[in-house]
Amino acid sequence: MVVTTVSADPQEFFTLFGAERRPDPYPHYRRWRERVPVAALAERMFVVSGLAEATQVLRDPAFGHPEPEYLDPADRLPDQPVDESGRVVRAFLSLNPPDHTRLRRLVAKAFTPRMVERLAPRIEEITVELIERAPDEFDLMETLARPLPVEVIAELLGVPLDDRERFATWSHAMARALDPPFLQRPETVEPAVRARQSFVGYFRELARRRRREPGDDLLSALVAVSDAGDVLSEGELLVTLTLLLIAGHETTTNLIGNGVLASLRHPDGLRPAAEASDRMVEEVLRYDSPVQLTGRTALRDTALGALAVPAGSQVIVLIGAANRDPAAGPDPESFDPSRAPGRHLAFGQGIHFCLGAPLARLEGRIAFRELARRRPKLSLAGDPAWNPTTTLRGLSTLPVTSR
Repeated sequence: MVVTTVSADPQEFFTLFGAERRPDPYPHYRRWRERVPVAALAERMFVVSGLAEATQVLRDPAFGHPEPEYLDPADRLPDQPVDESGRVVRAFLSLNPPDHTRLRRLVAKAFTPRMVERLAPRIEEITVELIERAPDEFDLMETLARPLPVEVIAELLGVPLDDRERFATWSHAMARALDPPFLQRPETVEPAVRARQSFVGYFRELARRRRREPGDDLLSALVAVSDAGDVLSEGELLVTLTLLLIAGHETTTNLIGNGVLASLRHPDGLRPAAEASDRMVEEVLRYDSPVQLTGRTALRDTALGALAVPAGSQVIVLIGAANRDPAAGPDPESFDPSRAPGRHLAFGQGIHFCLGAPLARLEGRIAFRELARRRPKLSLAGDPAWNPTTTLRGLSTLPVTSR
């Protein structure tokens, strides 16, 4: 297959993410993808927006992540996890094999499908309680989309009830700093650093307590997990917990908010979710993905379609654009909650496919289903507002009414 590539103006690329385009970036993604599915922004920087090319980058072992850097003690941030040689400890999501393979295998032994399945009755209980106590008019983000995932991930990890509000605050601050450096706003960096330091300090102490008094929660399982004598170091445990917090909270919040907004703009509203919430979840993930972009590094000289990509090149994958590629299915610009699940990249591909996908899907299914059943007349009560972030796409407010 021949892949079209042109040298694109970096400034033109940056305008894809301007505040004025935040409510609906997809027409701009479409024009970009149709003109340039693989773009060279600079000598060693590429942008991929076509589904086939994005899938290749996410699955091909030629694309991965830079190796963790070594830090002098004077350059380390407070509470920054490093190994015995001074190398920064990263979560498995940003590691290459064999480090990725080892760490993900250990985490997967603790974070099992059975553990997720056991949560289903409690997720339903929390969801129903949040919906039932909401007034006729409410902000769906404040009332359901934010509290549900943080309650679930906190229960999963065994966080005491009194600590969950600051738990959510830390998560939100860290998530705002996930954008690539060229999209970062200075005012988000310092709060994210402080939140990460607070989070690491909190979980370092909670992990010590779980070692002394283990419980029936994921933190206790991670503390105790082993594989042929291999265990998680303290640093590996802490960065894994940070990943689980953001991935298990922010992205699911956005899944629920984006899905309800798309549904309420659809003629059938939330009605299809009452009986087919699994299809609703997959369509939301495709149509308005909570994760809009990700990055990879070429680990060796390789090719992307017919394009030569030198080792060390940075590749930005526009997940939001690729998910609406016509190759993903017919009429990709339309939201169709009855659509049979098809191809999308919302959870990634290959070895980095999201470990928490079953939990996110479960929460989404229950939230959409219970809203449809318990608030069948739900409709928009004002204009929604979007978070000022790009990597994670989600709403800050979503006013609704059930009258």
